[in-house]
Amino acid sequence: MNSTLMNQLKLGMTTEQVTEILGNSYTISQNKIEDKKEIKILSYRNSDEFYLFKFENNSLKSWNRELLLPTIETKQN
Repeated sequence: MNSTLMNQLKLGMTTEQVTEILGNSYTISQNKIEDKKEIKILSYRNSDEFYLFKFENNSLKSWNRELLLPTIETKQN
């Protein structure tokens, strides 16, 4: 993910439009029907960030970015 790609995203885009910009290396984190709406959440991950994209009836409603915590190695004595 980079700012050039993220700046191309707009609320209301379809799943196909978003994956055309960001690529197909996503995971479907959630897929359900709620209040007669199809809810799908796609997740993308790189080495230090995690993105979640929420779609309702194939329309992008929101996205979030989370930083991943670094792994800390511990020594066993």
